[in-house]
Amino acid sequence: MSRPMFEVIALTVQDAVAAESGGADRLELVTDMTADGLTPAVADFAAIRAAVRIPLRVMLRIRDGFTPGGLDELTARAAALRAEGAEEFVFGFLGTDGGVDLAATTALARAVDGCRWTFHRAIDHAADRAELRAAVADLPGLDTFLTSGAAAGVDAGQEVLAGELAKAGDPGYRQHILVGGGLRAEHVPALRAAGFDGFHIGGAVRDGGWSGAVSAAKVADWRTLLDA
Repeated sequence: MSRPMFEVIALTVQDAVAAESGGADRLELVTDMTADGLTPAVADFAAIRAAVRIPLRVMLRIRDGFTPGGLDELTARAAALRAEGAEEFVFGFLGTDGGVDLAATTALARAVDGCRWTFHRAIDHAADRAELRAAVADLPGLDTFLTSGAAAGVDAGQEVLAGELAKAGDPGYRQHILVGGGLRAEHVPALRAAGFDGFHIGGAVRDGGWSGAVSAAKVADWRTLLDA
């Protein structure tokens, strides 16, 4: 079994350095976790990029929830981040009916053309996951779905995740599954045994939850668990 991808959420340079030293393979960069993660400032991205060597995926999201808000602002932020050296992103939008906002998602995919990106946990709130996957499957650069399988988290979504993994390689299911959202250590053995090889962690590797910084020791503990 291959070494799994281990992605950690970072808000600061301190977070990023600790995550890298603990064994993270990649960082998801965000700000404002009270809004479930928004686009960081360009200066913050630049400082983190200078501090670590592992890949960074930068959130493109300017409002709480899963609707896009101002698309012009999103594309402008994407352009500014790319100009500063950002090469990977995280985004994905729903309409008010729970269906994928294909127009907005496509526009942003075109704005970051040539970059790889993750469709984030908006998929877990979609009215129809299969329909969403089919709609975005061929967008340029999309290589990952960050998902827990259900809006309520991994506890509720494991059966859905297993079903989607079983379809790997089919149209709409060719992207990597990055399991995240309510993920706990006790979930890992069964997920690894089932064949999942991508994991995304946020508060679980922090001292004191979101009020504290990333702990290199906690990241290392997760790295050991994932690699077991």
